Amino acid sequence: MSWNLNNHGLPFLPGYTFRDVTKSSFTRPQTLAFKNGFRVPHRPTVGIGHDPLVSEQLTQQELSELCCEMPGMTYGSYHQTACEDFIPAYVAFDKKVLCYHAYFVEDILYSPEEQDRMRPVVIYYYLEDDSMSIFEPTVQNSGLMQGKRIKRQRFPKNEHGEHFQWKDLNLGMDLEVYGVKYHITHCDAFTKEFMESEGIILNDPEPMPVDPYSKCCNIPVPQYTTPSTFSNMYEFSTMDGKVLCFSALWDDTDSQYDETRRVTITYYLVDNTVEIREVDQPNSGRIPFLMRRKKIPKTLKPVPFPSCVMEISEKEVDEYYSPKDFQLGQTIKILGRCFLLCDCDRFTKEYYQKNHPDMEMTPTEVPKKADKLQEKKDDLLPSMFSIFTGDSYYNGFGSLEDSFQNCLSLIPKPPKMNYLKMLENHGKVLQYSAKLDSQYPQDEARRFILRYYLSNDTISIYEKNTRNSGIIGGKFLKMTRIPKPGSTVENPEFYSPADFAIGATVEVFGHRFVLTDADRYVLTYLESISSQIPSHTLDSLRQKLGVGLSDSQPIKPDTQHTVEKQRDDQLQTRQCCDVDKSFSHSNKNILRFMVNSRLILS
Repeated sequence: MSWNLNNHGLPFLPGYTFRDVTKSSFTRPQTLAFKNGFRVPHRPTVGIGHDPLVSEQLTQQELSELCCEMPGMTYGSYHQTACEDFIPAYVAFDKKVLCYHAYFVEDILYSPEEQDRMRPVVIYYYLEDDSMSIFEPTVQNSGLMQGKRIKRQRFPKNEHGEHFQWKDLNLGMDLEVYGVKYHITHCDAFTKEFMESEGIILNDPEPMPVDPYSKCCNIPVPQYTTPSTFSNMYEFSTMDGKVLCFSALWDDTDSQYDETRRVTITYYLVDNTVEIREVDQPNSGRIPFLMRRKKIPKTLKPVPFPSCVMEISEKEVDEYYSPKDFQLGQTIKILGRCFLLCDCDRFTKEYYQKNHPDMEMTPTEVPKKADKLQEKKDDLLPSMFSIFTGDSYYNGFGSLEDSFQNCLSLIPKPPKMNYLKMLENHGKVLQYSAKLDSQYPQDEARRFILRYYLSNDTISIYEKNTRNSGIIGGKFLKMTRIPKPGSTVENPEFYSPADFAIGATVEVFGHRFVLTDADRYVLTYLESISSQIPSHTLDSLRQKLGVGLSDSQPIKPDTQHTVEKQRDDQLQTRQCCDVDKSFSHSNKNILRFMVNSRLILS
């Protein structure tokens, strides 16, 4: 490098240096030469154009400083450590997974057996890409959708776009993922070692809670019972041919023919089997064999409902009949049939005296057939007497008159109706306003119309439509005779117009109605039969309708008569429609015939 003088103090940079215009030689010094036939390089002593070199103008001290100067202040240390090889995360953490065990609580709705359910899960954290997945172990015959709950992905941590890292996981914490809280209980050995190597202290592990419903449904392990080595050969050799014989009566009165049969019950001691045969009677037309020889179960083991057993085996039987169950004078039930033990043979008595001395084998008398017939006749006399005296019992179908017709003939006829009363009171209806006496506040605004039909003493109830009440109005009760509370089914007492006072309570099949108002026609009709109506009923109607209490506002007779006539015509027209609907076609013909005949006679 040549030395160029710069008297202006400018930096030695391109554009800031100036050449010597008087310089005309730009030759480079010769540095290559031959010595003894070899090429030998020489160090140049001058620069280009014979300019002096900078190295030639430096002193030896400056040269040594330049050679020994350490460039650490500007570019760092000269002796740098060797760079390690770069290993990516998917290679360094390949197949390295953190495993946590957790559970979540699932609410169970509309189940009387459980309120919530504990469901265990396994949380996997993949270190290579910070992704996670949740897996639920499958349980056989659980009926639940188990397996992979959330596929492998990065779980969001908050609303700012952050995700869960391995530093955020610890034992005993709640991990909320997509609205479900997973409580972490413990982890495996690799996870614990990794977290401790990174300087994170894990909490104490917690036990996994047990699902209460699964705990009560655990089926106990079946226990194997070693079969007994007892041999029946000794019992066969000692009891062979020994039989207990009983005479009994089979009470078959519930059957179609209503009779009692004599049978013989044989008990075989060799294998504890029972055989039943009927005593053969000439010209009976029956097979004497009733039940073949077999063991009769006395009590069965309790089995869960429902159970269906076609043939009862020894596994379902808790106890069989034994000789101590056969006591003379008592009734024994075998396969649903009742047998009265009356007598036994001599060997049977000796057997019980020897083996069961506490049991008394005293024979009982067998009732004769004629005595039983007399008892049946005595039982039938009261029922026959009640039929002829008219004391019939209500069977639940139709009315009481319909049940009485069954006692008069085998083919019952419709009960007779009072047609004269129907003609005289045709179209006459007493109409009342009522409200429901109920404990529920929503029934306070309900209003009803109670109608009493004088032709057949029936009552119908209609409910008025009320807007925005949520209750559909219309027919509440069809035309029915309503008995008073406290009356019996055999001797009922029905409601009459004398019972319908303003403010009175009418109980209709469990519903209580309070009468609040009535038509003017009701007062007019009841005053016409005032001898049959209590005074308090008439006073309540007069007080409600304002009749006979105030004379300050007299009503003109013509106006009053016109208004009442129009009101009665409208009421009778509406009532006649209801009456016509209630009568059958045959009743209409009878009414039409009786009206025509009455007009002819008049």
